[in-house]
Amino acid sequence: MAKKQKYYVIWEGKVPGIYTSWEECQVQIAGFPSPKFKSFDSRVEAEFAFARNYTQFIKKSSPADKPKAKPSASTILSDSICVDAACSGNPGDMEYQCVETNTKKLIFHQGPFKDGTNNVGEFLALVHALALLHKNNNTHTAIYTDSKTAMSWVKNKKAKTTLGLTKKNAVIHDLISRAENWLRGNDYKNKIIKWETEVWGEIPADFGRK
Repeated sequence: MAKKQKYYVIWEGKVPGIYTSWEECQVQIAGFPSPKFKSFDSRVEAEFAFARNYTQFIKKSSPADKPKAKPSASTILSDSICVDAACSGNPGDMEYQCVETNTKKLIFHQGPFKDGTNNVGEFLALVHALALLHKNNNTHTAIYTDSKTAMSWVKNKKAKTTLGLTKKNAVIHDLISRAENWLRGNDYKNKIIKWETEVWGEIPADFGRK
């Protein structure tokens, strides 16, 4: 399925206007002090917003509860890799992979495995990446994932999945057990960072099947 079209309104930037890609938007806001911009799902919404003051569309926070600024493309760490999973159903055929963030060069790919889930794939991919870096004595390369669930499972060293055991997915349950054992028996210093899909677009490891 093609990626949904977004429209980016820039009220304050190098050249204010409406842009149809994040790349075009980025050119106009990069290096501009406090740019004001927002994405919309349709051109009608974008044109409506552009004709008005940005304060009507961008919430102004008080200093006490000011959220972290949305990350820009420049904040993506170059020394990083990223992981993602894909699953044809729930459960279904599941696979996962890891690529270099900058070049999209494939580092590893596993599957497809029968009767899996996307969350399990994301978890296994993340642990696989951690184990690979650990094996290579690499403590500095960061790992990006777009799965908060996988990050939580890794943090807790436990895959809280409800995936039932079947004859077809016994190998997946074995991988889960091995991943949990690895997490309990090893320490790692590599940063695990949430990939901001809304800002950066699809994660480079994405299978492109959404």
